[in-house]
Amino acid sequence: MSDCLFCRIAAGRVPSSVVYRDERVLAFMDINQPVRGHVLVVPLAHSVDIHDIPPADAAAVMEATRHVAGAVKRAVQADGIQLWQSNGRAAMQEIFHFHMHVFARFEDDDIKRLGMRSAAKFPPRPELDELAALIRQHMPAAG
Repeated sequence: MSDCLFCRIAAGRVPSSVVYRDERVLAFMDINQPVRGHVLVVPLAHSVDIHDIPPADAAAVMEATRHVAGAVKRAVQADGIQLWQSNGRAAMQEIFHFHMHVFARFEDDDIKRLGMRSAAKFPPRPELDELAALIRQHMPAAG
């Protein structure tokens, strides 16, 4: 879908800091890092939401999310991991391409203290690239 931001990212037409990619899934750093270690996991094929995603893509996204979550936790030494997935405007979905948020969480992080919107931080691309590389080092070996 040409007007979808995540489709453009998946096609390489918009820069991203890639954590993981396979034949069905892309995981990349969210440009908004309310805490260090916020990754998005998306299917490569466009699906609007949970009601639209084919079962095989949903399974692939969830399996990739599981691996990314562990890698994020290890890479940034997080106290916990939060997964977030929204469907529809009323649920705060902003990009209408199915995606999972993986958040590193810490006992006294800015999200807890300030709330999600107030904790927004937009680090420069080199910092996101560096963090993506660190997380990739903690991904399980393929196979």
